Order: sequence, then structure tokens, then C-alpha cells
Amino acid sequence: MESGPAIFAGTAFALFGAALLLWTGVRVMHRAPVAQGVSPATAIALTTLSGVVSLALGLWCFGRV
Repeated sequence: MESGPAIFAGTAFALFGAALLLWTGVRVMHRAPVAQGVSPATAIALTTLSGVVSLALGLWCFGRV
């Protein structure tokens, strides 16, 4: 019964992290800005870090099932 919320949270975190990493990669490959008003290196680093952390949280939630 308690695995339902962990599965939902794990799916949400994993999908968000994967989508963020994919979006960042596509923007970088097309040399498009990732965020406005921020240096490109900082924007890429922050979005990549956020994507990896989100994916790790998703995997951790799946590990709790």
C-alpha cells in the first residue's frame, strides 16, 4: 500500500530529470540559449545538475519500493 506514492514520485522525478537533461542537450547542440540573462556555462551547469539530481531522486524512490 505504501509503494504507490513511491512509484508516483519516482516516475515524476525520473521523467522530469530525463526531460530536463534531454531539453538541455538539444538546446546546447543547437547553440541556443538555455536561460536568458545568465552566462551559458552557468545555465548549462545548473540545468544539468538539476536534471541529474532529479533523476537520482527518482531512482532512489524506485529503490524504496
